[in-house]
Amino acid sequence: MKKNISKTILAAVLVVSLNAFAQEEDTSKSNVQTYTPSKLLDKGQWDVKFFNGLYTQTRSANSSGTSSLDGSGRSNFFTTTLDVFTGVSDNNRLNVGLLLEYRSNTINGKNATSVFSLGNDANSRKGLSSFAPAIKWQPIESVGNFSLQSAFHIPINKSEFDGNGVFLDQTAYMFQNRFFFDYTLPSGDWQLFTELATEYNFGSDESFANNTFVLAPGIFMSYFPSQKSTVLGFVQHSQRFGDFTQDFTALGFGGKYQLTDVLNLEVLYNKFVRGNNSGLGQSFNIGLRALF
Repeated sequence: MKKNISKTILAAVLVVSLNAFAQEEDTSKSNVQTYTPSKLLDKGQWDVKFFNGLYTQTRSANSSGTSSLDGSGRSNFFTTTLDVFTGVSDNNRLNVGLLLEYRSNTINGKNATSVFSLGNDANSRKGLSSFAPAIKWQPIESVGNFSLQSAFHIPINKSEFDGNGVFLDQTAYMFQNRFFFDYTLPSGDWQLFTELATEYNFGSDESFANNTFVLAPGIFMSYFPSQKSTVLGFVQHSQRFGDFTQDFTALGFGGKYQLTDVLNLEVLYNKFVRGNNSGLGQSFNIGLRALF
């Protein structure tokens, strides 16, 4: 079960981290091209993201990386996140925000869409799992395409498992830092984006994640076929150290489209292609982002 637990947490982190495009500010460009993790908000500006990720698996990898079918059948983990940030500094180098996370999970062979029933039964569990105050800032004034986001995730659920053995979320606290950097090629049509996420999990002896550290680098290549759209491919890796060890690698692709001057749509797919003590499933993701 630890495989499923750790995979769920890290998959959610990856899903949420896939908002990965960045461009230097240019008023002639769309929000899709301009506002990405590397870009901070102006003072008084708001950024609201509503993102949904469904991870489903029937296979997992053990500590030696050997893949096998899960004995209990299909497991499904649905994560909804709401991220709200606003600019607060006159020099536009500091944003503050709040992150909320809601989960619906099913096990023991239920189909992938069973998570949308939002059940609480022998094979299902749902609930608001954590919240996190966060800041985002630009450490180097002269490097506008480099930023850092720090968040302190506070668990809401009292136990990771219910009486039927259905996992919801970790009960350990998590301090997370995410470093963002991008480079736009001279043509302006292509962009390379990189991210390094770090985690420290602590404070709950009953949590699988307690006393563990995570390093999760990612590389994303984006192409802009039009001013209002982008497509991308990516590779991400996650390595957990400490009382519980784990690693996995995921590949994926997706795109964004600017629906209105305020609202953007994002669709992503990723596949976990290898790992140790990890699930080997796939994730389907869709999100809306409002900038105003």
